[in-house]
Amino acid sequence: MDNEQIDDDKEEILMIGFIKGTVDSIGENRALIDVNGVGYEVNIGSGTAAEITGSGKEVKLYTYLAVREDDMSLFGFLHREELELFKMLIKVSGIGPRGAQAILSVMSVNDLRFAILTGDAKAISRAPGIGGKTAQKLIVELKDKIPDTEAFGADTAGSGGAALASAPVNDERTEAAEALIALGYSQAEAYRAVKSAELPEGADANAILKAALKFL
Repeated sequence: MDNEQIDDDKEEILMIGFIKGTVDSIGENRALIDVNGVGYEVNIGSGTAAEITGSGKEVKLYTYLAVREDDMSLFGFLHREELELFKMLIKVSGIGPRGAQAILSVMSVNDLRFAILTGDAKAISRAPGIGGKTAQKLIVELKDKIPDTEAFGADTAGSGGAALASAPVNDERTEAAEALIALGYSQAEAYRAVKSAELPEGADANAILKAALKFL
């Protein structure tokens, strides 16, 4: 059995799905969580740190235990979808757990999904330690694993920063983007136009398409 297989077995045996407790302290990229008198040191991103700041605050973190021959580190996230995307990132050659967390510290889940689907390596390479080549490799390896409907998340904003909380469901926006692609626009152009479009409440795919065309 090789070392990689040994590490995989350890990780399976020591899997910790989440921890729930009170914040004891927060340091640089780490939090100490008191779970019934046991302190768990968890690696966290800057966004998570900002949300759980405050000693004594109760918190639930979805976790991933990274096991190496000489190290065991626990990584925590406030939202399950962050953890799922983290797991996808660390499967990309050249991106380890700390690199994956660095990416999620500078980009929201929806922004990262959008960057992957539109091939925006520049946005991804803004993460510390992630160069342009690594960002491009990430896009190539994950693009087919991100559903088109996830290009437009709930926190997507239109031009001027207006939230699209009342916008049509993702399928409507995806349909509009696919129509633009059929008209000859690139996937990146189509997604960006639909994302930027100012959408009236209850707009259907045709209305979204018309609004998106103003940006092309």
